[in-house]
Amino acid sequence: MPRKQTNSNRGDRIASKVQTLVAEILRDNYADDSLLSGVSLVGATSHGGLQFVKLFYYSRSNDTTAVQKKLDDATKTIRFELAARMNQKYVPEIKFVYDDTLDRAARIDELLNNLNN
Repeated sequence: MPRKQTNSNRGDRIASKVQTLVAEILRDNYADDSLLSGVSLVGATSHGGLQFVKLFYYSRSNDTTAVQKKLDDATKTIRFELAARMNQKYVPEIKFVYDDTLDRAARIDELLNNLNN
């Protein structure tokens, strides 16, 4: 008997939905916060059977430690607001992770420019 096809895109769709809703929550509820107003969500992945969503962010602030602490402190409130906005039975746990892609790209550009000199 052939195995039933599972929808492998479901995790991506949930992660994308969570990313969009959390970005709206940050915009709506934390616009006056100097650290969190500079946060941009740049990606999301789901893990653990859709129980966890990792949200990747970039911040205009140079103090990424302070931004991470502020996001960690606000996670419970953000998740509560997320539950109110999602029409699902279960709301995944969320974790914020700093995305240093732009920092690494700038460092590579700097190294390449130094090679030419």
